[in-house]
Amino acid sequence: MKAWLSTLALTAALALAGVAAAADGTPPSYPNQMEGDVVVRDFALTNGEHLADAKFHYTTLGTPQRDASGAITNGVLLLHGTTGTGRNFLNASLGGELFGPGQPLDAAKYFIILADGIGHGGSSKPSDGLKGHFPHYGYVDAVEGQYRIVTQGLGIKRLKLVAGTSMGGMQTWIWGERHPDMMDALMPIASQPVAISGRNMLWRQLIIEAIRNDPDWKGGDYTAQPTGYTRALPIFQIMVNNASVLQQQAPSRTAATTLYDQWVADYAKTVDANDYLYWFESSYDYDPGPDLEKIKAKLVAVNFADDLLNPAELGVMEAAMKRIPQGRYVLIPASDQTRGHQTLTQAKVWKGALEELLK
Repeated sequence: MKAWLSTLALTAALALAGVAAAADGTPPSYPNQMEGDVVVRDFALTNGEHLADAKFHYTTLGTPQRDASGAITNGVLLLHGTTGTGRNFLNASLGGELFGPGQPLDAAKYFIILADGIGHGGSSKPSDGLKGHFPHYGYVDAVEGQYRIVTQGLGIKRLKLVAGTSMGGMQTWIWGERHPDMMDALMPIASQPVAISGRNMLWRQLIIEAIRNDPDWKGGDYTAQPTGYTRALPIFQIMVNNASVLQQQAPSRTAATTLYDQWVADYAKTVDANDYLYWFESSYDYDPGPDLEKIKAKLVAVNFADDLLNPAELGVMEAAMKRIPQGRYVLIPASDQTRGHQTLTQAKVWKGALEELLK
């Protein structure tokens, strides 16, 4: 398959786009960048649990355009990965390649919605206070929260595009099946439309069990953050980066040990154990395979040949595309531009597929 690669250095691309990052490295800002919340007084989850006053946070860029009836016509919904928030798309390697003048999702042309999934960012999550008593949400519940943002919060009846990376890519498949008449196009990135199993589930289970078996976790009712489980979390970095990236980061035994210790220290400072546990357990209900024929929108799925989480050799995508009327699969080959699963953070590598989809 063809890989679309930018030949411009990132700084040059940002300059040409008229989007500049701050000197301290903070993400650039975009036209009419605003934040908001949708609060649902009694949010019913698919497993029968309920969350009172569920908050769903979002960031928007750009200005809504309306047709003669007043309906918004230029809405785009972007969905983040397992350990992220909607604001990840504001990073230079994503927003700097996508949202500037003349770029695929030019914020002067589109009304862009960056949703924080339930359990993440500014949306309701265990660390807000309920800890281990927070309802056990799944991906379908996350999509319902995003749907509330789009419809209840912003009054949008139809979207130009729903796209997402990793977990957001998986939720993009769910969007296409549960709301098939609500979007023109779908772009799941770094995902596969099958229940998580095999190697992808095994490494996730390692994280889940490390947290649940940490004696300081205390069933989720800890008062001080447990840290024992953080010794297992570097498996995340190992799985989402390719061998070349890891070799560059750890070119010797000593460097690898130092890197591992730094990862563990960083996790201990930044991660809430309950939030992290819920992130990885929430994929329990993910299985879009049986309903792929329900997808009506034009769909381009993008994966990376060196992605350990979504191995191309399993043949999942080729079989899925046969069941989607307007489906197309793009497999980007490994190169010095790819980073395994983390290639999803490098929009310069895959934005050509997005441009083709939006034509």
